[in-house]
Amino acid sequence: MRRSFLAGLSGFLGAGQAKAAPTVSAGSPPVPTWKPSFGQPLDRVADRISYYSNGKRDFAIFQNGTCVILDDGLAESEAAAFSAKVLSDIFHFHPDMNPSPMDDGNILVRYNHPAVNVVLHDIADAHWAEIEAKHLQGLTPSEVLITPQGPNKFDRFGKQALLGRAYMFMDAQAPQIVRIARHS
Repeated sequence: MRRSFLAGLSGFLGAGQAKAAPTVSAGSPPVPTWKPSFGQPLDRVADRISYYSNGKRDFAIFQNGTCVILDDGLAESEAAAFSAKVLSDIFHFHPDMNPSPMDDGNILVRYNHPAVNVVLHDIADAHWAEIEAKHLQGLTPSEVLITPQGPNKFDRFGKQALLGRAYMFMDAQAPQIVRIARHS
């Protein structure tokens, strides 16, 4: 997939810290039990999102690497409020994911709102034993995803997509923006 793929999405990271209001409450949607024991370097995640958007988008990055694409010029407080709402909307809707292989070997996981997760191929490779053992815990209770391999059967690509989505669920349950990235 070409890096220009995300050029049309709105928003992305920045500098500074902002804590978004928690969006999880009693009666929240079901969540997967998998909380990966490893994270990804957020500077590298930010670099990849900037690359995929041709350096033309602002975006917010959450503590587990979920990125919300922003409209240009939002003040930090507006960016934080918008980003928290996007994660809440994904979380409270069905969190459909649309993973895409990227030209650098990473996987980009998109949702039905302007948010994405990047799965860095070398980080996934370094933690493959955990991904292999726990990827099915990345499904919510009673969830069935139909793949070319069959219901809830995942190849390497699908297992990495579930990893990216697991990070999104973690960020949606305890949203904390670590920075807002501004395009130049």
